[in-house]
Amino acid sequence: MMYRTKIIFSIFFIIGTLFFFASSNLYAATDDDALEFDDYPLEDPLKYPDWFKRSFLDLRDDLEESIENGKKGIIVYFGQKRCPYCQKLINVNFTQPDIESYTREHFDLIPIDIWGIEEVTDINGVTMSQRDYALREKTNFTPSLLFLDHNGKVVMRLRGYYPPYQFMAALQYVAEEHYKREKFHVYLSRGEDTLRFEKGDMADEDFFIPPPFNLNRSIFKGEKPLVVFFEHGDCHACDILHAQPLKHRAISQLFERFDSVQLNMYSDTPVITPTGQRTTASDWAKEMEIFYAPSMVFFDEQGKEIIRIDSVIRFFRLRNVLNYILSGAYRLQPSFQIWRDQNN
Repeated sequence: MMYRTKIIFSIFFIIGTLFFFASSNLYAATDDDALEFDDYPLEDPLKYPDWFKRSFLDLRDDLEESIENGKKGIIVYFGQKRCPYCQKLINVNFTQPDIESYTREHFDLIPIDIWGIEEVTDINGVTMSQRDYALREKTNFTPSLLFLDHNGKVVMRLRGYYPPYQFMAALQYVAEEHYKREKFHVYLSRGEDTLRFEKGDMADEDFFIPPPFNLNRSIFKGEKPLVVFFEHGDCHACDILHAQPLKHRAISQLFERFDSVQLNMYSDTPVITPTGQRTTASDWAKEMEIFYAPSMVFFDEQGKEIIRIDSVIRFFRLRNVLNYILSGAYRLQPSFQIWRDQNN
């Protein structure tokens, strides 16, 4: 009986996974809309869809109500009214009928203004301002989303904006409770095995350091901060990063002040990490749970991670992150969002 149950479960698991990844082709037409846009602050404040929950901001009550309505939990959405990345989530992702209906069927979405002064009570009954809640949850990039299950546990975090197919994957990963069995990057990679071509060439940049990749900073500190680009061949988002933001002289000049390394996140290229660990590019990417390409992970001169960009990035946000690091501001102000608000 137990054996039969396992077989049935496996069949449904495979069917569900294949259904999602087959549907990824349906979002191909929206790729450029999701990846190419002006990311300067919006002139007009963003309006939320009517179906976002009008909450009294007591997450305990919100979660209880979602469970009573047969949903899988709640999504806490951290955003800003003039955030172009938030606009993309709302105007691109949530205008896909299947994404909107799936989100509304399985979750209640609670909007939080990261600069708001209105009080919010978290799942443990702790009350604070929306701003302090956003700071506590380290929402360096908006939109950021926390997925809470029936127990109030955060089972998934999305930092920044993701195109429709990765976003739909995250929704299904939580709603179908795949998080109980595997990490999100593992779940996502099983579908991407059929979508990528590992032999594709990655775009090069003059500021990239050639192999061998000895990034060890545990014994002798580096002279510059380090940034590691995780990419792969046949990556449309990677091509756009290289063809647009990285082609701006203002951006490339900033990267020249880093030790910049490009790794194929699916390759067996030998790497010595900033902490001195001997591994491969693919194993390191898995260890750090990198699932989006291109991702950039920034380390200080001692090899400690400062911040990572593992979602869609355009010129304005990228320039701000680079200046945040190169100015040394991260040493005094650990919140990128607060620093950006104070310096723009």
